[in-house]
Amino acid sequence: MTRMPHAQVAAWAAACLRATGVPSGDAQVVADALVLTSLWGIDSHGVLRLTHYLDRLRRGSIRAGAPGRFEASGPCSANMDGEHGLGILHCRRAMDHAIGLARANGIGVVGVRHSSHSGAVGLYARQAAAAGLVGIAFTHASSIVVPHGGQHPYFGTNPIAIAFPRAGDVPLCLDMATSQIAWNKVMNARVEGRPLAAGLTVDGDGRPTTDARLARALVPLGGSEYGYKGYGLAMMIDLLCGALNGMTFGPRLTRMYEDLDLPQDLGHFVLALDPQRFAGGPTLEATVRALAQDVAGTADSVRLPGDPELQAERERRGSGIPVEPQALEDMREWSARLGVAFPEPA
Repeated sequence: MTRMPHAQVAAWAAACLRATGVPSGDAQVVADALVLTSLWGIDSHGVLRLTHYLDRLRRGSIRAGAPGRFEASGPCSANMDGEHGLGILHCRRAMDHAIGLARANGIGVVGVRHSSHSGAVGLYARQAAAAGLVGIAFTHASSIVVPHGGQHPYFGTNPIAIAFPRAGDVPLCLDMATSQIAWNKVMNARVEGRPLAAGLTVDGDGRPTTDARLARALVPLGGSEYGYKGYGLAMMIDLLCGALNGMTFGPRLTRMYEDLDLPQDLGHFVLALDPQRFAGGPTLEATVRALAQDVAGTADSVRLPGDPELQAERERRGSGIPVEPQALEDMREWSARLGVAFPEPA
């Protein structure tokens, strides 16, 4: 692995986005979101995804100048037409809008349609929590997870994030997929030539496999016995992000890495809630902190939601973001193609 300084990576990413026509301010928002996600150790949704976005921008399946257009639908709700722009930008703006609605009316809900990959949904739940609100964010994704009892992929990893403000500390945030693992872990295992743990993936015939080279789909959260839980969550999230936003669902979604010339047409769903409208609001942040400390104190091995990300961020801010050789080569190739100087490794 090569270590890249995070500040230089952010500047490089923003320069690459600007070179493909993304307005300067929007480019910085997307670059900063990708780098922060990498700092959290969520490499599957971090700066490594930039070259994919650049490819779609060059092909026109992501529109560079499409920040999204809002349509009010009530005192607490709104729709956003993403106009096939960058999903990270859409979700950031949608949550900003939801926060404004929540401050005025107690709750804000925004549905986004005609969008693209949104990155880590924890970004947007934390965005609301940093403003003193409760944040919830969902997105759906192209088909890669078999339904419980099935053999072939139907839903995406369809993640959910919920974040609460915490007194004297960063928000407490749960950010999770509805599959056992992210597909990126399968790709990493292929590159590293190591087997997967049992119960995570199936092959092309729907049979369980630990061979990353044979894996063709993921298993829903809960595994072979309790996978109905992850499968059920994925279905509900697909309905919230797809059907509710007038978008499609399941295997009808544009495939992220195969259908590169087609707009992804994804939907997202974000919600902000003002805790001061409820009985526990005045003490909520202190209670969240007390609960977190109480749970963490039950055993040395207990970790809170978000702790792995915070630990990774502390380490990577000093040592840099790790990039494996093939990804590094892709980044260098895009730098040359766009005429953008590539940052020196840490």
